[in-house]
Amino acid sequence: MTGMLLDSHVVVWLMDDNPRLGPSAREAIASAPAVLCSAASLWELRIKHLNGKISVPTEFTESVFAAGVLELPVSSAHVAAVDPSALPHRDPFDHMLVAQARVEGLRFVTADAAILAAGLPFVVDARK
Repeated sequence: MTGMLLDSHVVVWLMDDNPRLGPSAREAIASAPAVLCSAASLWELRIKHLNGKISVPTEFTESVFAAGVLELPVSSAHVAAVDPSALPHRDPFDHMLVAQARVEGLRFVTADAAILAAGLPFVVDARK
C-alpha cells in the first residue's frame, strides 16, 4: 500500500491545518507518494455544505487539488466492492471510501470511531 486516501473530514482538517489531525497522520500524509481525495468525499462535503451542516469555501475543491491531493473517481469496480458487512453502520460514503481504499490498495486515513473499530488493516487513525 503506497498511497493514502483521506476521509472527508480529514481532507477538511488537512486544508484547515486543524490540530485534530495528529502528528503521525500528518507525517504519513506528507511522506506518502500519493495522497488522494475521493470524488465521493467532495460530493459528501458539498451535500453537507448545501444542507448548512458545514461551511466550505467556494474554491475548496480547487484548493485541495492545488495542494497536491489527487482526485480518485468512483468506478464500477469500487461500487462492486462495497461490502455492507465491513462496517457497523450504514453511511454510504464511508462504505464507498473503504471499498475504494481496498480496491486501490490504499491506506485510509480517518478519525471515524466506527471505521477504526472495524479493525480493517489498511485504516490509519487520523488523530494520532
